[in-house]
Amino acid sequence: MIFVRTAYRVRAYPAPEQAAQLGRTFGCVRLVWNKTLAERHRAYHAHGKKTSYKETDAALTAWKKTDELAFLSEVSSVPLQQTLRHQHTAYANFFAGRARYPRFKPRNGRQSAHYTRSAFRLRGGKLTLAKHTAPLEFVWSWDDETLATLNPTMVIVSREPDGRWYVTLAVDTDDPEPQPETGSAVGVDLGVKDFAVLSTGEKIANPKHLDRKARNLARYQRQMARKQKGSNNRRKAKTKVARAHREIRCARTDFLHRTTTNLVREHDAIAIEDLNIAGMARSAKGTVAKPGRNVRAKSGLNRAVMDAALGEFRRQLEYKTTRAGKTLVVIDRWYPSSKTCSACGHLLEKLSLSTRAWTCPGCRTRHDRDINAAKNILAAGRAVAGKTPGDACGADVSPQGSSLRQSAVKQEPSGASPMAIPAL
Repeated sequence: MIFVRTAYRVRAYPAPEQAAQLGRTFGCVRLVWNKTLAERHRAYHAHGKKTSYKETDAALTAWKKTDELAFLSEVSSVPLQQTLRHQHTAYANFFAGRARYPRFKPRNGRQSAHYTRSAFRLRGGKLTLAKHTAPLEFVWSWDDETLATLNPTMVIVSREPDGRWYVTLAVDTDDPEPQPETGSAVGVDLGVKDFAVLSTGEKIANPKHLDRKARNLARYQRQMARKQKGSNNRRKAKTKVARAHREIRCARTDFLHRTTTNLVREHDAIAIEDLNIAGMARSAKGTVAKPGRNVRAKSGLNRAVMDAALGEFRRQLEYKTTRAGKTLVVIDRWYPSSKTCSACGHLLEKLSLSTRAWTCPGCRTRHDRDINAAKNILAAGRAVAGKTPGDACGADVSPQGSSLRQSAVKQEPSGASPMAIPAL
């Protein structure tokens, strides 16, 4: 049987005593992480020695026996042990090339503590954590039957920089049933001007969450910069900045979830491009403004690329198509979807970014740049999923065209059977 990890994240309202205890737990978790990270860093650079999890566990036990760090025994030992496991995983991901080098945890950022089954009890909808005498109050947003039958494997208590508390209940559930087929497939061209353009001709506007809140956010940041460091006024001003960021983050997340959910519900197969988000941001940031143009344009384009959260959009599509039994095909980023005519396959030599519509020299078809790209992405996705001889790379979208083609290099089909892509 296949199990799927599902998480329920809800608002929590700890009592003052519970908040104080959790605050001490967060501080101990942060101290153990930073101290262990410093010891690992020192051992590797001084002696070239890698530190194992067993050695960090023994060091934590020794720290608790010292007078200086005896307070580590006042909180639950499970979050501290989980911190060591997370750091061991972080180093493994770093040496495998999957992540950056682990960094120190700041005091002012998001704080969290992970509790495994031995450190919490969930009975009758009441959650009690280790070292706590009273249940932790939280607001359940789903039906009561789900909470009554819930058997979480881990509970994560977190506090955001704006002061809000959250509880995340991680549950291993059975593999969900596939959603009913719709007989539809779609190609999606992602961008900044329009967030997404579909091969059906539909355009999803970019909500530009950061631009709508930029004025208030800048004002709050200026107010915080004027406050004396370490003062209560600066702390209050920093909370305002954190709240503004939270509003932007929540609005962006809600938009992405609604968009990806609708795409998965309405289509059996979705084809997108493998965009280099980091490269797009660097290119936008490094753009040299021409004389007479606003120099802020380059930073504005970089901000727009990051605000669109295209990487998160792809991540959500990947796990939602997998759970729904749908298909997601990722086309190589070098595939010339915008420059190829979706009607006859003619390939333009050049197509500037400012050109939003063009006429094919071969068949005289008038193309909207983004809709044409979405159609080509869908055709390439079908070629990849269908594994047609000669089209396995998804490059030769229209073999009858007379222009030269560029071969795609990398495609990543995921989800259901690749043959599930239907014809429109």
